[in-house]
Parts: sequence; structure tokens; C-alpha cells
Amino acid sequence: MRKIFLLFLTLLLSACGDHEATSPYHAIDISWQHAHADFRLTDSNRAPRMLSDFKGKVVVLFFGYTHCPEVCPTTLADLAQTMRLLGNDANRVQVLFVTLDPDRDKPELLTNFVSSFNPAFLALYGDPQSTAQAASAFGVNYTKRPDQHGGYILDHTDGIFLLGLRGTPLLLAPYGQPAEQMAHDIRLLLSIGR
Repeated sequence: MRKIFLLFLTLLLSACGDHEATSPYHAIDISWQHAHADFRLTDSNRAPRMLSDFKGKVVVLFFGYTHCPEVCPTTLADLAQTMRLLGNDANRVQVLFVTLDPDRDKPELLTNFVSSFNPAFLALYGDPQSTAQAASAFGVNYTKRPDQHGGYILDHTDGIFLLGLRGTPLLLAPYGQPAEQMAHDIRLLLSIGR
């Protein structure tokens, strides 16, 4: 986990530079890195999904898992607050939670988990190979390691991806970015039609 965090932090800091002087966003511009990222997964209602299904909405994409002890529930709670701050604009946004743990995160568990934060959130899953492909398309790393109770936890990249109205990944918000800043960036994406 520490190595993944340090790598993510290094990339994040190197991308910042004069960020505040040149960008209207709080999150980091990643449009040049993931211009054609997509995936094929299944939603928790067992319907096949691709990112292109959500064109016309800003997509807030987060990779995690339901047994995550801290980062995932905190992030989803922050995203629920972001959606409340957006008011009516929230109807033009889709939050997607992609599980990195398809062995344990079955459809019913995923539905209950994400809907406990906001009923409009959608959970996606795939087999291990399609999960790895989806994560790789966004540069998300994850590693399984044993926990002290005989099970396992996943160390994983914890950034939040914001995709524009055309389905293009545009921004990466770091873990812990305040809901007010997320709402600002989403409103800006909605207003400029990217």
C-alpha cells in the first residue's frame, strides 16, 4: 500500500506544477493520458455496460471494493455529499463504482453497498480479466495481500476520475478532495460541454 501511495503521490505532485495558475479545475487534467479509455463490465442489475453508455453525462468513476476498511466508504460518502451539493445538476452526473474484488463483490452486495451512499450510484463488476483490463485502462493499480484475520485486503489506487459529457477521461481528483471542489469541477464540465 505504501509503495502504491508513494507512486500515486509522486505522479500527483509532478502533475501539479503550475496547475492552479493555468487550470480552472481543482482536480488534475489527465485528458492527454486516457483519451480512449473504455471497458466492458456488468452492472449490479446484470446488464452489460460500457463507458459510452453514459455519454451526455459527466461520469464520476471510482475503483474500489466493498470490504475496503477506509478509503472506499469515505470516498463514496464524499461523493454522496458532492451529489447533494450539485442539486438538480446531479441528474446530469453518473457515479460509477468499479469493484476490484470480483471474487467477493457479488451483484447484490455491490447494490446494497453503493445504494447505502446514494441510490443513483451504479456498481460495476467483471471477471478477473475484464476487471484488470478496466483498471489498466485508467492506470489503476491494485494488489491483494493477506490481512491479520486470514482473509485479504486490496491495496489500490484511490483517485477519482471525472469523464466529460463525451465520455473522455478529463480529470483526476485525489483521495480526500473536498466535496465542494468536486462539485465545482463537475459543474464546470457540465457548463463547458466537454
